[in-house]
Amino acid sequence: MSKPQDIVTKLLNNNRAWAEEVRIADPDFFERLKAQQSPEFLWIGCSDSRVPANQITGLMPGEVFVHRNVANLVPGEDMNSHSVIQYAVEALKVQHIIVCGHYGCGGVKAALHGDRLGLVDYWLTGVRELRDRESEALAAMPDDAMRHDRLCELNVIEQVRNLSNTLVVRRAWSSGQPLELHGWIYRVEDGLLHDLGMRSNSAEQAAKLCAAAREQTLKAH
Repeated sequence: MSKPQDIVTKLLNNNRAWAEEVRIADPDFFERLKAQQSPEFLWIGCSDSRVPANQITGLMPGEVFVHRNVANLVPGEDMNSHSVIQYAVEALKVQHIIVCGHYGCGGVKAALHGDRLGLVDYWLTGVRELRDRESEALAAMPDDAMRHDRLCELNVIEQVRNLSNTLVVRRAWSSGQPLELHGWIYRVEDGLLHDLGMRSNSAEQAAKLCAAAREQTLKAH
């Protein structure tokens, strides 16, 4: 009787099958990929396993530079995310940065309810502060599910605002480098992305569009 396949071995076998499929469809794909990394997009998303950047946007390896963390944050003090942003903008010359949140985000939910989970509590400080700033509007919403949805949207808006204020992004804009910021949110239930309307290529435009997106989000109940 054969031994059941180890689940990790299955992943390695899946990889070989995938690589062979790619080679059959495009024999030169991996040689081109080896030569240079030149994505047009930086994706800043949540670590949630249900929101994989390449798959939900239909992009191949090499087409999107990805940074993921709990609740898709761009906090001012985080060297990890800011190093990724600097490398993407200054070395890779990406032309678009997408902050993508998702409905049902566990990190946002923990911040909304004040749950205590350990080290991640420190990471979620900015989301709790956002919740407190919008507490009156959130409290006026009819149910907890809507409050959770709206805080997920507000968090994306806040992170785009944070991104627009980073030195790297401001320096790119002031030098005339083509760079647009976007704020999207993903619904796991139907697999669809939604644009929150913050496509901006200047500090002034980003501030205006983030403020407008916030107002629109708070009216959506």
